[in-house]
Amino acid sequence: MTHLLEVSRLHVTRRAGAYAFRLEVPGFVLPAGAAIALLGKSGSGKSTLLDLLALALPPDGAERFAFHPHGEAIDLLATWRGGAAVQDRTRARHIGYVLQTGGLLPFLTVRRNIALPAEIAGRPDPARVEALAARLGVAHHLDRMPHALSVGERQRVAIARALVHQPPLVLADEPTSALDPALAQEVMALLLAETQAEGAALIVATHDHDAAERLRLPVIAFDITRGEGGAVAVARPTWT
Repeated sequence: MTHLLEVSRLHVTRRAGAYAFRLEVPGFVLPAGAAIALLGKSGSGKSTLLDLLALALPPDGAERFAFHPHGEAIDLLATWRGGAAVQDRTRARHIGYVLQTGGLLPFLTVRRNIALPAEIAGRPDPARVEALAARLGVAHHLDRMPHALSVGERQRVAIARALVHQPPLVLADEPTSALDPALAQEVMALLLAETQAEGAALIVATHDHDAAERLRLPVIAFDITRGEGGAVAVARPTWT
């Protein structure tokens, strides 16, 4: 199976005054089209790892941090040396992101929100926007503004937006944390089903152990040690 993402000895330290938080990732491999969960409590480093993968946070170093979208070979460490334009281009072409509460732009219609990543990537596709909206049950909301939708509907729109430009990698940061348990289960299952249907790999951060187990997601767990000056979190895959 083709490897989409390869990570080895990745690390970063974030500081706030005298407090330091260090995340260490000894290593994992993500096959193309696979789905995994980042499982841990709040503050354990899940969002930090997603920020690294989304090219929103520069790592301090890594032995290997390689990305292979659509047959390309991209050294993600090198993208930081290439400047913001390289990072933005890589993110726009190859990565979809689902935020906790959707993160929809309030001044754009649902249609425009979904279409935006494809437009940024230079591949506008109105027919695909409508097809995704239909699959996700929000086609009747396409010309409404985000504030007119329920939280669950906004998350469905966010999933469509993350998939519209056909990225090989979708990241999701606690995408069901604002939903009631029944709706959370529905949206998480929908996210997994839609990424699988598109052939995209999925990395979803969650504190919901039951959801990860129910969906049979391989897990990266976060072990955290706290001291006076800060904390060290180590993210390790639990599969062999």
